[in-house]
Amino acid sequence: MAGSDEVNRNECKTAVPIHTWVLISNFKLAYNMLRRADGTFDRDLAEYLDRRVPPDARAQEGVSSFDHVIDPSVGLEVRIYRAAATNAAGAGAAAVTLPILDFLTGAPSPDPFPVILFFHGGSFAHSSSSTAIYDNLCRRFVKLSKGVVLSVNYRRAPEHRYPCAYDDGWTALKWAMSQPFLRSGEGAQPRVFLSGDSSGGNIAHHVAVRAADAGIRICGNILLNAMFGGCERTDSERRLDGKYFVTLQDRDWYWKAYLPEDADRDHPACNPFGPNGRRLRGLPFTKSLIIVSGLDLTCDRQLAYAEGLREDGHHVKLVYREKATIGFYLLPNTDHYHEVMEEIADFLRANLL
Repeated sequence: MAGSDEVNRNECKTAVPIHTWVLISNFKLAYNMLRRADGTFDRDLAEYLDRRVPPDARAQEGVSSFDHVIDPSVGLEVRIYRAAATNAAGAGAAAVTLPILDFLTGAPSPDPFPVILFFHGGSFAHSSSSTAIYDNLCRRFVKLSKGVVLSVNYRRAPEHRYPCAYDDGWTALKWAMSQPFLRSGEGAQPRVFLSGDSSGGNIAHHVAVRAADAGIRICGNILLNAMFGGCERTDSERRLDGKYFVTLQDRDWYWKAYLPEDADRDHPACNPFGPNGRRLRGLPFTKSLIIVSGLDLTCDRQLAYAEGLREDGHHVKLVYREKATIGFYLLPNTDHYHEVMEEIADFLRANLL
């Protein structure tokens, strides 16, 4: 069980910078208001409380963005980020719009660049592609990669349970693979990486498995504190329950909201290498960069996931930050942040071709 709230708050404050503590504590307060004991969710209040930013076709620190619907049947859209054209300064509204249209209908680039298909976190229930913290993170990824980021606004639980988020991720991947403007380099190939944090990392894994099954080449997976679970509690779950922002009760609620109604946490969506899961030996699964925070109560799950991939013969680069908490990659105020961003940039460069 979680310890006293006052003690846990004090432990958090000594482990993270105050700005990060305030950011994540505010999220936790809002999340606690939105979840109901009967498994329902106050979506109207969630939309009101979510701090969102609109797309901006004008360059914000060298990165522009716009929203684009890719599947009208379910309202699925992606927010597309790209490095701003150097000649766009001072352009009027029409001139700002025209490059977007040209971009979407453009030919493949002779110079290779990465396409990062990003899935935001929020335990399958919260946030969106326009949530401010994820907008900032995607802009950072553009600067790191010199490529294009597609942030997927997937459908959320509990209104849309398993496998809706995976289906939306799969739709987004197939769309990206089919677009000439996202192809580049020799052979005009799509050079797609999958990435996500929390539930987004979970989605990236399951979309990558579908891609391997279908013979679609993915350049790499980048998982940040990916959300996995299981029925049997791990040491880190017992030891860190309630200490650094998250409780097991929180996690259990989200899995119950996302998984099929008759499923437990050993469902393959939650526990991919568990008793009901599927091993990936012999499957052409992509390389993985797995970022794990040692103060995330599910860190043992993530470490076991990395080990499972290795046991099945797949390439894994594991970055374990022993003293990092969830969300450290959202604000550039720790060594954890800057060193992990360097790891991501190195992984993208190494696996682009």
